Amino acid sequence: MARRRFRSNQRHEPVTERSFQEYLYSSGAPQTSRTELMRLVRGGEDTYLELKVKLSNSERIAQEIVALANTGGGVIVFGVNDQLRVEGIEEGEAVQDELVRICREDIVPALIPFIDRIAFDNGRRILALDVNGKRRPYRTVDGRFFVRLGAEKREASPEELATLFDDARPLSYESLAALGASLSDIDEAHLWSFMRAFAGGAFDDASAHDYPTAEMLERHLLLATNNGSEIVPTVGAVLLFGRDESVASLLPRAAVMATRFGGENNQAPIIERVGLNGSLATVYEAAARFISRYSDLWDARPAGTRSTPDDAPVPARANYHRGAVMEAISNAIIHRDLALRDITTRLNVFDRSIEIINPRRSNGFAPAALKAIRYGMPQRLNAQVAAIFSNPAYGLTLPSGGLPMLLREARRLANRLPDIAAFNDEFRLRLHGV
Repeated sequence: MARRRFRSNQRHEPVTERSFQEYLYSSGAPQTSRTELMRLVRGGEDTYLELKVKLSNSERIAQEIVALANTGGGVIVFGVNDQLRVEGIEEGEAVQDELVRICREDIVPALIPFIDRIAFDNGRRILALDVNGKRRPYRTVDGRFFVRLGAEKREASPEELATLFDDARPLSYESLAALGASLSDIDEAHLWSFMRAFAGGAFDDASAHDYPTAEMLERHLLLATNNGSEIVPTVGAVLLFGRDESVASLLPRAAVMATRFGGENNQAPIIERVGLNGSLATVYEAAARFISRYSDLWDARPAGTRSTPDDAPVPARANYHRGAVMEAISNAIIHRDLALRDITTRLNVFDRSIEIINPRRSNGFAPAALKAIRYGMPQRLNAQVAAIFSNPAYGLTLPSGGLPMLLREARRLANRLPDIAAFNDEFRLRLHGV
């Protein structure tokens, strides 16, 4: 619920009654006057409105706030009794300070309180706390979850708590139906090659008559949705098993822009630039070939270093650890945030370094997660895509060890740790060569 500011510019109170829920669904005004507030109060308590004479028990107030936040938000008005009469509150500033403390210290996650104090002509004052629950589920500091049913609060049942946690996990982009996609966009040879790898276990080849692609995608892999008239592959299905031309047309933002610069930064002349399109397997292999054209990949540090005369027309090819480079490529294409439309994945090859820039929302990711991922703590956006892509049945030979291996082996070869940064909704990794 958006914040509403209460203004004391009305001299008369209306006699009509109106519930707070009715107001929510019928009013588009971003601000509410004192008159409008009193109309809500005269409508009485409901799911979204709680009335209090005073703030006397901080623990119970925290529970009321948690209940409102978990039920969609609402308002707590202090200074109004159960008979809907305005009694007013004393020491409004002290009450406001205590509400701020409760929202910050007694509720997890902390709430940002929106508080307004409203004065009447007779000198009485009331205080309104606007509760806006955007990060539910909320709980009290002692670990209790509350919801609001009508005008009463109560602790959430196991079923209600499960629903709250389900709401906290929004549908991921990979699980959305790919707009304009159909089963004809799926490379069935690749899909069934993957499925047969599970023969004798999860997959029974004898029962798969006529190769039911739609059934396998929807019921076995959860990579398709039923819109009522047809089975539509998800974004994840198109990325993993889509025909290369279909991926390019349906998901153009999934391409990787690979560039070889003739220097050490992106201001240097461009030697080659190419868009890598297709399924994740196709893009992974194309990115590896692009890097191999301009550098050498080693499994261990070369015995000696090569020197290039200062007047040489072309610098010597840089060396990189093979596993570190391939881990960087695979991380880039399976963990990118495809919901960010204006940022593409870029692969930049310089004379002495390789930089990979990936779309990744910085909010909530940096800096804490930047430390965690160095120890192998996953921060995956596309769990389904990552699981299938990294499975040997998908058909790729991938390095093992994740980012910890990448950091260790890259430093062992180049005597320098890769650079990792996240800002402006971009994740940047730079590998240094020798």
